[in-house]
Amino acid sequence: MAPRQIPTILQRRFGVELRRLREAVGMTAPTAAGLLGTDRTVISNVEAGRFGISEERLRRLASIYECDDSALIDALAELTGGRKSGWWEDYRGKVPPGFLDVAVLEHYAARLRTLQIAHLPGLFQTEDHARAIFDLRVPPLPRLEVELRVAHRLARQTVITGDHATPYTGVIHEAAIRMQIGGRAITRAQLTHLMEESTRPNITLRVIPFTAGGFPLLGDASVLYAEAPNQHLDTVQLDGPTGAVFFDSPTQLANFRTRLDLVDNVALTPSKSRQFIRSALRDL
Repeated sequence: MAPRQIPTILQRRFGVELRRLREAVGMTAPTAAGLLGTDRTVISNVEAGRFGISEERLRRLASIYECDDSALIDALAELTGGRKSGWWEDYRGKVPPGFLDVAVLEHYAARLRTLQIAHLPGLFQTEDHARAIFDLRVPPLPRLEVELRVAHRLARQTVITGDHATPYTGVIHEAAIRMQIGGRAITRAQLTHLMEESTRPNITLRVIPFTAGGFPLLGDASVLYAEAPNQHLDTVQLDGPTGAVFFDSPTQLANFRTRLDLVDNVALTPSKSRQFIRSALRDL
C-alpha cells in the first residue's frame, strides 16, 4: 500500500487517537506491532495518518490496548475505510490543504459551532462577498486562485443546505456585520442572504453587539468547533496567520467548549439577532 502524500485531518486524527490509546497503557510501537503480527513501521505510519488499517485490525489493536470504550472504537471504525473521497478532492493541490481539512470536518460533523469576530461565517458568504475577501490578500492572489477559493467556499455550503443538513450554531460579532467588505451593495446583498439563511430549521445565528463588551475568545477572529458523533473525536479549528490551526486534545476541547458556552451568555437571542441584522441592513 502506497503511503498517503497528504493525509486529511480525519486520517491524521485517527492515527492520533490510536497513539493515545497505545500510550495510555505504556506500550511501545514495536511491542504493539509484534502483538498485532506486523512490521514495526506499520504502527508509526498508521499513527501518522500515512497508512490506513482495516476495521478488523483496529479492533484487534483496541483489544491489545485494553480499550473498553466501545463507543469510541465504533467511532474510530467509521474512519477506517468506509468514508469515500468527497467533492473536496477536486480541489486538492488547487487550494491550501487547510481549506480541504475544514471541508472534511464540516462534512462529517454531527454539529457545528462557530464564532466569527471580523468576518461572516464562510458557510453563509455570497459569491461576491467571498470574492471581495480573497481580493484583500497581500500580495494579491492570481485571478484563477481567487476563483478556485470562491468556488470551494460555495461548495462547502451544501453541508447546511443539503438533504441531510448539519445542525449549525453560529455566533457573529457586530464588527463582522457592520464591515462593508466589497462595498455597500455587496454588503446589503450579503446581509439579506444571511437573514434568509437564518430561518432554516437547522440554523441558529446569534449576534454579539458592541455593547456586550469583552468576552472569552475575543482575540480569536474565527473559531470552528466540529462536534463528532463521539466527543473524543471533536476538533477545533482556528484561522492562524499562516493558515488553519487544529486542536484535538481532551483538555483543549473542554476549554473551547467552556469558552464557547460563556460566549453564548453574552450573545443576543436568535430572534433579537435577526432584528439586529435587519436594523444593520436599514442602516446601509
